[in-house]
Amino acid sequence: MTKEKLSHLRMYWHDVVSGRNPTSVTVVNPPARYANRFGAINVIDNPLTLGPDLRSEAVGKAQGLYALASQEETGLLMTMNFVFTRGKYNGSTISVLGRNAVLDKVREMPVVGGSGLFRFGRGYAEARTIKFDTKNGDATVEYNVYVMHY
Repeated sequence: MTKEKLSHLRMYWHDVVSGRNPTSVTVVNPPARYANRFGAINVIDNPLTLGPDLRSEAVGKAQGLYALASQEETGLLMTMNFVFTRGKYNGSTISVLGRNAVLDKVREMPVVGGSGLFRFGRGYAEARTIKFDTKNGDATVEYNVYVMHY
């Protein structure tokens, strides 16, 4: 029987909502009465890189969606797959599903599964906002993912 192991991956998630080629697109706009955009849903195909600069080495994509799911604060429901396209984990995925209170310094979300090298994956992902551009809405978030797998 294969022994279970723990992997730690650090990567940077780039949510680009501005410009000619956004990687995050609002597909449901909220009612105007909600100042915090409660009810908005974005679909993402965000780059994952090894460094905080968008031009650093790409390792994959974060594909899925996030919804503004709190009326009182900026709380997101995140459902996404980290799809690895390079290196040791090429062709493997990690699935994350959870709450992201984006104004907290550190947010923790569960890893609920995976594929390829992360089959039977479980664990957690910590998110830390590195940069948020208040003018255009683009964000860079550091993800530290700890996943148990076979």
